[in-house]
Amino acid sequence: MALRRATFRLYPNKQVSEMLHYHRQLHKDLYNAAVSNRITSYKKFGKSVSYFEQQNCLPDFKEVWIEYKEINSQALQATLKRVDFAFQRFFKGLAKYPRFKSPRHYSGWTYPSFTGWKVHSTGDNGYLELSKIGQIQMRGKARLWGHPKALDIVNRNGKWYASIVLEIDDILLKNSRKTDNGVMAIDLGCNDAIAWTNGEENGLVAAPRFFRKAEQKNQELGKSKRRKRSPNFKKKVKASRRWKKVQKLVSKLSRKVANQRQNFVHQETTRIISGNSTVVTEKLEVKKMSAKAKKGRRKRQKAGLNKSILDVGMGMIKSALKAKLSDIGGLFVEVPTRKVKPSQTCPKCGHQEKKSLDQRTHVCHNCGYTQQRDIAAAEVMLLWYSNNLQGLGTSLLDVDDSSSTSNTSKRKNAGSMKQLGRVKRQKSQLTDGGRRNPIFNEVRWGSS
Repeated sequence: MALRRATFRLYPNKQVSEMLHYHRQLHKDLYNAAVSNRITSYKKFGKSVSYFEQQNCLPDFKEVWIEYKEINSQALQATLKRVDFAFQRFFKGLAKYPRFKSPRHYSGWTYPSFTGWKVHSTGDNGYLELSKIGQIQMRGKARLWGHPKALDIVNRNGKWYASIVLEIDDILLKNSRKTDNGVMAIDLGCNDAIAWTNGEENGLVAAPRFFRKAEQKNQELGKSKRRKRSPNFKKKVKASRRWKKVQKLVSKLSRKVANQRQNFVHQETTRIISGNSTVVTEKLEVKKMSAKAKKGRRKRQKAGLNKSILDVGMGMIKSALKAKLSDIGGLFVEVPTRKVKPSQTCPKCGHQEKKSLDQRTHVCHNCGYTQQRDIAAAEVMLLWYSNNLQGLGTSLLDVDDSSSTSNTSKRKNAGSMKQLGRVKRQKSQLTDGGRRNPIFNEVRWGSS
């Protein structure tokens, strides 16, 4: 059985919408209380608070704050798990120190199991039933429907969404996509989003440049917003109504660009998968490629290149290909870029020669082969995969385990309540020398 998500748009009435906002406020306050508990405990007592200690304090916490008795207990545990996950990322050096959340920066909450909610749908529209909140009409269509396992309630740009985790049969999932056993190599770029070849044919997919097309409108809105009274939390200055109005337009434009890019990625990756069960591409570290330039004369040019890289959505394309190949049991192979150097290698003779970014045509001075630069790079990767690249042998043993995808690969589900630790929940375990941690119960809610 495989887990997949299906997202639906929610249409609550006025009364239910107020309840959704109220529950989001309570979860946000619990998140801030848990963060405050960890900070206070470490600063005053030099003691780190674990997730299980905070979880075990929930019954006492609800005796003080009785409004939390109406909320599903596992949903409260999931909120505490978010705090634990944020601190774990900080300790690993993957994120900044966790901060308190304001209402506009706390999107929603999670039901980690099939309790506290019901979904009345077969994958095409329907309605959602939330305990203590009510029934909500939902619209949308899932590609496949299965057994509901978990639910995320999300508020994005003033609209409510339900993201449902479904358990789907592997055979149904594999047969849901029509595919052939072809092999395709792709090269991702800025001028052309995708350059592809299958050994017999090749082609280019132009970069859609959604952000670039909306950039002028975005700059106009930004200029208009700067003329309004912006919020200043340190000086306790509230934003003006005109500033909020322009901010909504900025958010709407950003969401439109994101939706356009997501739709483009979905369509192109589906087209690739429809005829190929193996996709070969080079190993790119998009985060490092789009990092800000250090001080220097070419800082502005690097900023423009970063926009183009992120506008294409290279990371999204790779993630979508991995997920869809996983559905059909296909193979996703990443070529070691530093070893093979696809953009600098001739696919005919294997001769390597450095090229600048403005050289868009590959012309080999050794054998005379001429081809569009990105297509030539894709040909190099395809030859490397088939072990036919001149001057450089290869083997699939060189490929990282994380770069290949199949149904038998290990899945990581960091948000699962089953992975709260394989440690048994210790309700009866006492802390702090025979007493429960008092700090968590003494936290007072803030307005933010």
